[in-house]
Amino acid sequence: MEPLPSSVLPNGVRARILPGINGLDVHVLEAGYETSGRPAVLLLHGFPEIAYSWRKVLPALAAAGYHAFAPDQRGYGRTTGWDASYDGDLSSFRVLNAVRDAMGVVTALGHRSVEAVVGHDFGVTPAAYGALLRPDVFKRMVLMSGPFAGPPPLAPAKRPAGPDIHAALAALPRPRKHYQWYYSTRPANDDMWKAPQGVHAFLRAYYHHKSADWKNNKPFELKGWTAEELAKMPTYYIMDLADGMAATVAKEMPSASEIAANRWLTEDELRVYSGEYERNGFQGGLQWYRVRTGGRFNGELEIFAGRTIDVPATFISGRSDWGIHQSPGALERMQKTACTNMKEIHLVEGAGHWIQQEQPEEVNRLLLQFLKSS
Repeated sequence: MEPLPSSVLPNGVRARILPGINGLDVHVLEAGYETSGRPAVLLLHGFPEIAYSWRKVLPALAAAGYHAFAPDQRGYGRTTGWDASYDGDLSSFRVLNAVRDAMGVVTALGHRSVEAVVGHDFGVTPAAYGALLRPDVFKRMVLMSGPFAGPPPLAPAKRPAGPDIHAALAALPRPRKHYQWYYSTRPANDDMWKAPQGVHAFLRAYYHHKSADWKNNKPFELKGWTAEELAKMPTYYIMDLADGMAATVAKEMPSASEIAANRWLTEDELRVYSGEYERNGFQGGLQWYRVRTGGRFNGELEIFAGRTIDVPATFISGRSDWGIHQSPGALERMQKTACTNMKEIHLVEGAGHWIQQEQPEEVNRLLLQFLKSS
């Protein structure tokens, strides 16, 4: 696999392949250089994104004196060596292995540590566990769009049976289902990869629906993990029971004039994403959801129950992003129990879920302000 061509990258951003990292050949975008003493910043993307989602952040960090780099994470983009099969080795996608991937990238690029690890969406998980487990490597932490509420508690020998949230969602007057459990099903990949509208139009609608451009994104705190409360969220999180994700977002496809007016994700930029997903499909990214919803690997995370993140941390999200509220109480637990040194919570106006793309100038300002603070 060849790196992304320079023709699609901003000035100062380079692409290369790092071979032999934890069983992967990792595709990385970077800006700045690993010269002696130059501090580093690691950027971890979410779903359905790739390292390219940091294209507006990398140059700003480099200009400020950092060696900034963003890998296509396991399951994504031009990184190879991962199993794309639904019936493949799911254990390679578990959280601790993703942290190992991240540490391998840092080392391969000539560093023993990074000044900060920055995680967006599902990138929050390896970023947070990296800071939790190896504060000597990940000296600061920035989370975007998804709060980290801490490791799971140590499970009792017999966990009391709770209400079935999925049955409750399906039993609502407007029957619904949770997107993460839908993403964990076998048909989810083909639903998006072979969407009737095509991958490009699917991604356009998906990114639009979760952005500040979709004017109905007006999030608020939910009262609890109940079907009635969860159903208050948009359909990209709590889907109509009969719909797949391709049909869900197709209902909110932006008009031709809205697409032409979009400056944070032009058609040429979107083609970089759609080209990668047309080739790979979505299963690599969906494996991360299966690890989360299946619970098979929770036991190894319970070892860290009660452990806190003590490095300096900050949280940046769009004010129009439902992601901060989709797990009721997580934002508060992040501030009160999971992180002992959480500096600030920033909710940026004019941004939804894709914060570093929708409002890159403000994100860059906040990142550099945090990196330069004591």
